[in-house]
Amino acid sequence: MRMKHNSSVRTQEKVSAGQVITTILVILGGLTMIYPLLWMVMSSLKENNEIFSSASSLIPKEFHFENYANGWRGFAKISFATFFKNSFFIAAVGTIGAVFSSAFIAFGFARLKFKGRNFWFICMLVTMMLPFQVIMIPQYIIFNKLGWVGTFLPLIVPSFFGGSFFIFLIIQFIYGIPKDLDEAAKIDGCGYLDIFIRIIIPLIVPALVTCAIFSFMWKWDDFMGSLLYLNKPSMYPVTMALKMFADPTSITDWGAMFAMATLSIIPIFLIFVFFQKYLVNGISTEGLKG
Repeated sequence: MRMKHNSSVRTQEKVSAGQVITTILVILGGLTMIYPLLWMVMSSLKENNEIFSSASSLIPKEFHFENYANGWRGFAKISFATFFKNSFFIAAVGTIGAVFSSAFIAFGFARLKFKGRNFWFICMLVTMMLPFQVIMIPQYIIFNKLGWVGTFLPLIVPSFFGGSFFIFLIIQFIYGIPKDLDEAAKIDGCGYLDIFIRIIIPLIVPALVTCAIFSFMWKWDDFMGSLLYLNKPSMYPVTMALKMFADPTSITDWGAMFAMATLSIIPIFLIFVFFQKYLVNGISTEGLKG
């Protein structure tokens, strides 16, 4: 009995020691990942000379909250309120178009049988593997001929034709929904559109929210698209406005730039905080099991 008791105690000590080591490693890894963010936030409260000083610590010697006021004033008589408004417009409208069009297309692939279905599904998957640099020039030529360059249309309209990643994710979610629900709805006189709106949409909310989070984040962080198609400062989103702070011909106000960069991550942070449970469910693609 004593030997069994001693062995159980040793086992518990090994388990507790392993948990402590794991916890320490996770904390160190978390601090390593979050340090750049902390450095940016703290730098937004420092003077320019202190930010890149080799003797500078993470905590500012003096807190300069005026960096936020200076940054919010923007440049060229355009405040950052305009840039935030542009970013919200592009991200919100693009996200709405991407989510609902992707859901509609995914329903067609998952539930309808039509000629060439497998071929078009493979084509959709292939587009997931194409880097943006491959399609950048052809897209620009098309949008230029349409007269869309210099407007928000090239950044918004393509979203209304679905996103391959979102379509694939929603398809996997729909596959988990029993087809018996569709058959029961057909018996009650529902067509495919009614089935999609009344049955499928309510059951794939976690997947839709997941797609919305990723779409909003990608649209919010998009720099290349804005650089290609927007040519007026009054139409710039936050990503382009932050770049305008860095002026190689004069002194850059790094404190103001870091202050606005800090504010720019708040919308994404709040979205993740409030919709985290939907994000987890959507990524795991756990629909109803038949």
